[in-house]
Amino acid sequence: MDKTITTALLIIISMIMVLMLFNVAYPAITEGSDALRSMANNVSERMHYQVSIIHVSGELDNTGWWQDTNGNGVFDVFAWVKNVGDARITALDRVDVFFGPEGNFVRIPFQQEAGGVYPYWTWELENDSEWVPTATLQVSVHYQAPIASGRYFLKVILPNGVSHDYFVGL
Repeated sequence: MDKTITTALLIIISMIMVLMLFNVAYPAITEGSDALRSMANNVSERMHYQVSIIHVSGELDNTGWWQDTNGNGVFDVFAWVKNVGDARITALDRVDVFFGPEGNFVRIPFQQEAGGVYPYWTWELENDSEWVPTATLQVSVHYQAPIASGRYFLKVILPNGVSHDYFVGL
């Protein structure tokens, strides 16, 4: 009889321990799988939205001197950025553009943000009406006066955090 009672108590204690272990482990497993699912979604989104800076150039004449070649009264640095992902990119005015001498670059505000203060940037689509895959966006950084020659850094960051950077000698 003693063995039966002891065995029954051990079975009951074992069941209680299994339930306690389940109550501790199940939420941790659920949170872990949610975190993995969220990371997979973020990676998937980043794969859909990709850009590549193709080329950067300034308004320079054939001798390398700054010239207002397009006659708009300001000096411009042009960058061509291609959508190499597989999704249409919207909200182009919320793209961040960082530009400046290597090691001393700054965020350049979009034209509407700048309030008429230089420098600022504008955009124009080159080969489509929307920034769809394979379309190229021309980003123009406008300055009131010519900038010094040297090595410059450009970084374009989409609203979702996808970015590409580029170094150029001007």
